[in-house]
Amino acid sequence: MPRRIDLFLIIISVLVCQVPSQVLAGHGISIDGNLKYPAGFSHFDYADPDAVKGGHLTLHDLGGFDKMNPYTLKGRAPYGLESLVFETLAVPSLDEPFAQYGLIARDIELAPDKLSVTFTLDPNARFSDNSPVTVEDVLYSLNILKSDQAHPFYQIYLRDIKNAEILDQQRIRFNFVRQNRELHMIASQLPVLSKSFYGTNGFDAASGNGAMAMPVGSGPYVIDSFKAGKSITYRRNPDYWAMNHPTRKGMFNYDRITVKYFKDQVVSVEAFKAGEFDFMAVNISKQWNRDLDGRPFNSGRLIKKMFPHKNNAGMQGFVLNTRKPLFSDRRVRRALGLALDFEWTNNTLFFGQYTRNNSFFSNSFLAATGLPDEAELALLEPYRDVLPHEVFTIPLTPPSTTPPSSLRANLRLAGKLLRESGWQVQNGKLRDQSGTPFTFEILLVSPSFERVMAPYVKNLKKLGIDARYRTIDTALYVDRIKNFDFDMVVNVFGQSQAPGNEQRDYWHSSSADRPGSRNLAGVRSPVVDKLVDAIVYAETREALTTACHALDRVLWYGYYVVPNWYLAAHRLAYSSRFRQPRTLPLYYSPDQLLMTWWLLDDDAGTAGMGRPR
Repeated sequence: MPRRIDLFLIIISVLVCQVPSQVLAGHGISIDGNLKYPAGFSHFDYADPDAVKGGHLTLHDLGGFDKMNPYTLKGRAPYGLESLVFETLAVPSLDEPFAQYGLIARDIELAPDKLSVTFTLDPNARFSDNSPVTVEDVLYSLNILKSDQAHPFYQIYLRDIKNAEILDQQRIRFNFVRQNRELHMIASQLPVLSKSFYGTNGFDAASGNGAMAMPVGSGPYVIDSFKAGKSITYRRNPDYWAMNHPTRKGMFNYDRITVKYFKDQVVSVEAFKAGEFDFMAVNISKQWNRDLDGRPFNSGRLIKKMFPHKNNAGMQGFVLNTRKPLFSDRRVRRALGLALDFEWTNNTLFFGQYTRNNSFFSNSFLAATGLPDEAELALLEPYRDVLPHEVFTIPLTPPSTTPPSSLRANLRLAGKLLRESGWQVQNGKLRDQSGTPFTFEILLVSPSFERVMAPYVKNLKKLGIDARYRTIDTALYVDRIKNFDFDMVVNVFGQSQAPGNEQRDYWHSSSADRPGSRNLAGVRSPVVDKLVDAIVYAETREALTTACHALDRVLWYGYYVVPNWYLAAHRLAYSSRFRQPRTLPLYYSPDQLLMTWWLLDDDAGTAGMGRPR
């Protein structure tokens, strides 16, 4: 999926678990009304107010881009556009799990009945064309993102915000459909768009000048130049209205940021070592251990380092498209999971770096453990007759080949499950009762994943299954994902510290056939729908945790994915010209971390040299 959606998910990881009974009003909002940073704070601890401004940062991305609006479904926007050019009413603190601080909104007030939130805008807020950010712009942004002109993600995510009403020139109130612990936080994350710009250029322009018109935003950067699909350069706005704002102090330090596009990750690694760009997050263990080596690293020109984080790892897996009749039987889906030998893959291909996903909320207290407790059973018991018995009797346990288990035993069980579901091996091929062979395609976007799929496909062949993998162009891949045009695909379902409305986009029946949704598996279950609602409308942290545990069990034993693996750290490689604050955030993406760093170019002097990390 596009990286902008992943980043948005990490940004919304500050969603609350419960709210106090009194009115919440002020410069920020949190779970219990307590904030780490008081009114008038100068900067976040993970940002350095003495960071050096200047330098030209060069990054990379894969594929290309064909539009300048990151909020629509069709096409692909350039990397960085959403986070560098556009801004939201409030921004998260990356060292608090459930806190946000006002940016465009200088004051946030939750009503006592929790059915509305009022934002008072900062009168200093300006778009890059120097026009003021107004309540009319905020109202326009909410309405357009809730409309069918925007990406379906926003329609689902903003669904429980009923409407907004302008109170005066600086204040606007968002009204909610019903009480929901996170709605005031969701409302605070609304991107604020220029009504004037999109009124002139069109919001959902799909082609021509409208699609590539350089947007007006209120963020720290403006687009300087671009070559469609090949590169884009952002220029730091010298008149940026919030350059001294406490949520921005010490951040966005580069004068220029250029993003170059490459065909695949293998090519980009060689380009990185050759000095064509300055920073890369590495998600391929082979590249980290073998390819990122040699003279550039030995000389100290390049550095590679692990940066720990406390992010919820969620679930990475091979997603089975249950819209396809081939994968409609739960026993078949379980059989396909038994064919993955994680232990061999991890030790042979991944240098033993990874931990197996054992939950849809891996690396988190939200992961279900043991058997359901009394609170979970209260949610699950009404559906005992329609749920798999394993939900109640077996802890979440991925298949293993660690002795005394073995791949052979797993494949024997898989064969038994396939026979029970009507498949038989005939002349070495698995066929159904009509003689149709069991064959499917695994769609990939990176050739580096082919080495992972090769042994998995080999194991499937032992069951008589003809599985094939194919790597396709990034633009075509994104389009096929949006339209659910695949059999199996690799995907990461990122999770926050407090899951909420986004779960509807992952698992709810209402998103199963909505193009662009992240319900890639096509989950369509009344029980899942009820448990998703239990998460969305949980009133306490305990209720949220219980609902997540219950949903975790039901999804796990639905066998919608073949669980993969995760790493509780970011593997980053970067130029030695970078300097970094002394303090790391806790909940962050590589992109967010990079925007707290700065570069020492030849013309930047030696300021900050005492702060290497």
